[in-house]
Amino acid sequence: MKTIYIAVAALLVFVVAALAGIGRPEPAGGASEELKDGITVTGTGHVQAIPDEAEFSVGVTTKGQTAREALAANSARMRELIDALKGAGVAERDMQTQDVSVGANYEVDGKQGGYSARNSLSVRITDLDRASAILDAASRAGANEVYGPSLSRSDREGLEARALKDAVANARKRGEALAGAAGVSLGDVTAISEQSQPDGPVFAMAERAAADSKVPIEPGREEITASVTVTFAIG
Repeated sequence: MKTIYIAVAALLVFVVAALAGIGRPEPAGGASEELKDGITVTGTGHVQAIPDEAEFSVGVTTKGQTAREALAANSARMRELIDALKGAGVAERDMQTQDVSVGANYEVDGKQGGYSARNSLSVRITDLDRASAILDAASRAGANEVYGPSLSRSDREGLEARALKDAVANARKRGEALAGAAGVSLGDVTAISEQSQPDGPVFAMAERAAADSKVPIEPGREEITASVTVTFAIG
């Protein structure tokens, strides 16, 4: 009987020891590899420049008793317009057809009154000093629709790079201010992303070129803005 009691006692000790280990936390293996919290800020950069290019939409609208008649008249006027633009110094690569359409005209009472044809051309002017003369040539050649200008810089990519550089510098400055306020030091960059910026507005100037052969073009200033979000480690 003693042998049985000893075996039972040993079994109980083993069970108690096993149960005692249940619920104990395991050693935090790899805890030192966890990423530290960082400082995330958004920085902005601005570069101002005077636009040196302009883009206009120049078009011709004609009418006819039939769709074919309206389109034929439009095509003839459009060829004259393209030739006039080339003669004014616009390179062929700086002209691109935007839209060609033919549609029926309707009177107030709902009756059809012939057809209208329209053809529009995107014209890129690389010398703003020539813009007035080019628009004058277009109006003389029969352009009765003019929209624009959309002003821009020929070296925009380089200016955007400068704005991004300034944005990163601004982010670091803001990060240093936050780190100083928190009593810590700013570490290395751990993440960075660029925030998209909306395009600038395109100003309309419909048919003004046809009414005034000396259209004043004031380039003003274009501001190129860059925005980045940067995360710094805490030193």
